[in-house]
Amino acid sequence: MVDTQSLSLEGQIEAILFVAGEPVGLAQLAEWLEVSTGAIDAAVAELIAHYQQRGIAVLRHEDRIQFVTSVGAAPVVRRMLGQSGASKLSNAVSEVLTIIAYRQPITRAQIEAIRGVDCSTLVRQLQIRELVVDVGRLDTVGRPVLFATTDHFLRQFGLTSLRDLPPLDIPLLADASDDASPLQTMFPTVPLGDSRID
Repeated sequence: MVDTQSLSLEGQIEAILFVAGEPVGLAQLAEWLEVSTGAIDAAVAELIAHYQQRGIAVLRHEDRIQFVTSVGAAPVVRRMLGQSGASKLSNAVSEVLTIIAYRQPITRAQIEAIRGVDCSTLVRQLQIRELVVDVGRLDTVGRPVLFATTDHFLRQFGLTSLRDLPPLDIPLLADASDDASPLQTMFPTVPLGDSRID
C-alpha cells in the first residue's frame, strides 16, 4: 500500500476525487491506492453515507464516482453564481425521461409503445440536455438505437445511482414486433424539484 502517513482509505479517495473534478473509476482508484476493488467498494459506501447530509455528495454511477453539489445546496449555490432557477422539463419530456430511467436501455419504438405517441422530438430534447444518451443498438431488425440516462441525469435529480430511483410500476414492454395498443392513462412523471448545480 502507498505510504500515506496514516490517512484513511476514505481520506485518500476524497483527495483524489477533489483533485480529479470528474468521475473516477473504482478500478483506477484500486490501482492508484494499491488496494483491492473490494476495499475501494467498502470505502466508497462509507463516503456516500458520510456525505448524505452535507453540502457536497459522492455520486456513484456504475463503476465510477465523483464529488457533486448536493441537492439541498443548489439554491444557495445558484444565488452565489447569480443564476435563476434552471428551466423546467415539460410534462411530456418528463414522461419520456421517466420511461427511459426505469426501462433503460430502451428504444424509441418501445417508449412510443408505452406513451402511444411519437417521441422523437422529446428524446432529442433530452439528448440536448445531456440527460439521455445513445448507448448502442438493439440486435433486431433495423438495429434501433438504445437510449439510457447519463451521469448528468443522476446529478440533476440528486441520485447517487439508478438504484435510488423510487419504486414505480411501469408496464412491461411488448416485443417491438407486437402491435400493442397504447396505454390509456398518462405515465407518472419524475418530480423535478430543484435542479442540481454542476
